Amino acid sequence: MGSLFLQKGMLVWICLFSLRLVCGYSEVAQGSVFIDGKNAIGRTDNNFICATLDWWPPEKCDYGTCAWDHASFLNLDLNNIIFLNAIKAFSPLKIRLGGTLQDKVIYETEDHKQPCVSFVKNTSEMFGFTPGCLPLSRWDELNAFFNKSGASIIFGLNALYGRSVHPDGLSVGAWDSSNAESLIRYTVKKGYAIHGWELGNELCGSGVGTRVAADQYASDTTALYKIVLDAYKNFEPRPLVIAPGGFFDEGWFRELINKTGKSFDVATHHIYNLGPGRDEHLVDKILDPSYLDGEADTFSKLQNVLKTSGTSVVAWVGEAGGAYNSGRDHVTNAFVFSFWYLDQLGMSAAYDTKAYCRQTLIGGNYGLLNTTTFVPNPDYYSALLWHRLMGRNVLSTTFSGSKKIRAYAHCAKQSRGITLLLINLDGNTTMSANVAFNGTMLHQRKHRHHSHRKSSSIRLPKSRKIASNTRQEYHLTAKDGDLQSQTMLLNGKPLTIDSFGNIPSLEPIFVNSTEPLTVAPFSIVFVHIPYVILPACS
Repeated sequence: MGSLFLQKGMLVWICLFSLRLVCGYSEVAQGSVFIDGKNAIGRTDNNFICATLDWWPPEKCDYGTCAWDHASFLNLDLNNIIFLNAIKAFSPLKIRLGGTLQDKVIYETEDHKQPCVSFVKNTSEMFGFTPGCLPLSRWDELNAFFNKSGASIIFGLNALYGRSVHPDGLSVGAWDSSNAESLIRYTVKKGYAIHGWELGNELCGSGVGTRVAADQYASDTTALYKIVLDAYKNFEPRPLVIAPGGFFDEGWFRELINKTGKSFDVATHHIYNLGPGRDEHLVDKILDPSYLDGEADTFSKLQNVLKTSGTSVVAWVGEAGGAYNSGRDHVTNAFVFSFWYLDQLGMSAAYDTKAYCRQTLIGGNYGLLNTTTFVPNPDYYSALLWHRLMGRNVLSTTFSGSKKIRAYAHCAKQSRGITLLLINLDGNTTMSANVAFNGTMLHQRKHRHHSHRKSSSIRLPKSRKIASNTRQEYHLTAKDGDLQSQTMLLNGKPLTIDSFGNIPSLEPIFVNSTEPLTVAPFSIVFVHIPYVILPACS
């Protein structure tokens, strides 16, 4: 199929060359992506994508909707083949086990002989449930599954253990680490691989439900660090020590980092910037670029705290569901949420965030997988494409021509060149984009030499050997153009699992470099450009 491009602002009938799928009336606009390839502005972990599993029982309900079913890692079906395949597709996927109830959990251990009871709903209790217990038998089952699936596990510890909560909401007293230490030493004895131990959930700053002062948290984090050092003294590498797993408070985080010294590795913060799940304007917020820009302030301030503290501590987003209280059905589990999610991934990485843990892998209305069927939601495929295409080095990227286009670029993952991510928040305009670089070398294998230029477009001279100047494009759209659809199309084809529960292959279309790069209305495109070599990627 061809494309008919008229002057900017005119309505045209368009069948995009690069999409081969979207036909309809659309305004065409011209824009430019500029990528500074001299130096990386951030460097992520090799496995940037992370997802969470939570403690919530089936009785967890929000606004009259009970969206958790059997998605807690206490009762999740570990024999579900879709679940196994979904995790294995990442090889590996970071999984953070934790959430609101983690600080009310007691671990059954070899030296803890009390009955191991389940959470019971009780509205008079903090967080609406009585304390619960993690049976050792379940811990064994989970670790067998994680080993089979190749997951990389971060476990959130019960940081309220041994404290008393005052009427003003402040939790006082030192953390009683004995129960956590027993679990850690059991885990070491059994040979279970743990990527990181995280202390507490949302107890920093003003806290959620209750809070702990920063100086006390620093002391408790140091205590955890000493336990981990001792327990893993004969093991390399030792697990990461992670804290505080809550909402960013600049003064609180700075005090924690300054007083903890070198006693922890990762500072985790949580993001629910869209507000409550019951908000009927969530889609409007997601499609508003100025609203999306608001979270940059948090990333920037945390990056500044880390830089000015002279610490080796790095930043992760430890939990991010966008809309709190379990999200919103057909929004936070639908195609439209990939606009928010991928924008968050791009933005956080640009501020040197090392990993980003999505709430949830499964559970609530914001899971990457459907809570009851385990079938992947659209954001699962967005995460998988990011994981496979976006490398560690982050490139400074700007877009001119429309505020509705979000643009991010990384060095390509396990491949030469770069990967560009473009998100079109405009439902009426197709963007035809020129891509320019600073400090590029354009590589043409046909001539067996390099051409050095200060700035360049991706449109190279035509080559007899088309493959050497071909880019790969992955266009993501909603089924039937419905932003609240839970079916995502890749290059016009629905992404669905097969009858054996296998995750579909994610195949690109191949486009000659002389062709324009186009982004359809309300669409997302990953573009792997292998023939551009940047100093930042060498």
